[in-house]
Amino acid sequence: MTNPGIKAFAPASVANVACGFDILGFALKNPGDFVVARHADHSDGLRITKITGDQGKLPRDVRKNTATVAVQALLDHLGESSTSIDLEIQKKMPFGSGLGSSAASAVAAVVAVNKLLGAPYTKSELLPFAVLGEQSADGAYHADNVAPALLGGLILIQDTASLRWVRVPLPKGLVALVVHPKIEVLTRSAREIIQPTVSLELHSKQAANLGGLILGMMQSDFELIGASLQDLIIEPQRMKLIPHFGEVKTAAIQEGALGCSISGAGPSIFALFNNTLLAENAAAKMSTIFHQKGIEATAYLSTINQEGAYIC
Repeated sequence: MTNPGIKAFAPASVANVACGFDILGFALKNPGDFVVARHADHSDGLRITKITGDQGKLPRDVRKNTATVAVQALLDHLGESSTSIDLEIQKKMPFGSGLGSSAASAVAAVVAVNKLLGAPYTKSELLPFAVLGEQSADGAYHADNVAPALLGGLILIQDTASLRWVRVPLPKGLVALVVHPKIEVLTRSAREIIQPTVSLELHSKQAANLGGLILGMMQSDFELIGASLQDLIIEPQRMKLIPHFGEVKTAAIQEGALGCSISGAGPSIFALFNNTLLAENAAAKMSTIFHQKGIEATAYLSTINQEGAYIC
């Protein structure tokens, strides 16, 4: 008899959301990654048996893959370190895209294995293990991709060390657009170019934007959302990594976007709208700019995914 195992899905996510560097992120409906976990009869502990969709780029070493690093942390915490489990990873997301690819794999893996072991933890209790998996990919301990991929919605990480998080209410009619140009920007590289200090003036303005964005979401105030959806600190430093960023952002604003900025570390660019038709028009125009420059681009149009990761 075949061993079907447990299959879980975790979605892509947009981190930072302009003014919330490392502390704010939301989940998309698609794309996302799948992980299948199965009990095994060998004595090798945790293994990766198969990875599809990665073009051979991902490590098969369980000490280096985000999915298995996350799962091993979970098993260690449960006192199940030697439990034999096989993982199959199905990559459905582009690498180095700024869409939380490594986070999605880590989240899907811990959700699948947790279910396989009888669901000893709630979804929110799985967050620390998934974050450790994500950390193994870019060297930074942050949850602005992992938390929304796991929990769904727009998530504010109030304290990174303790992973205290808050779900931000969202207005009806909010639509997210992400345009992914087919170039690769590694998160680790994008973090290395960021200056370690910021002026008091910029800090104050960025804090005001973050507060305004959250209040705008809670109060369904699209005008306030649009006024606040600005990144004064990170975007100016990272935009040089994304060819034609300024032109593409201008197109989004001209087509009625509330705001537009870099998704995570890039090169994907996200924009928020309060009208689906405006988002569709912007998707076409933004993608066309990249295509005219000889860069393949894919557009993802989505409402905010409120569910996050789930068992398939």
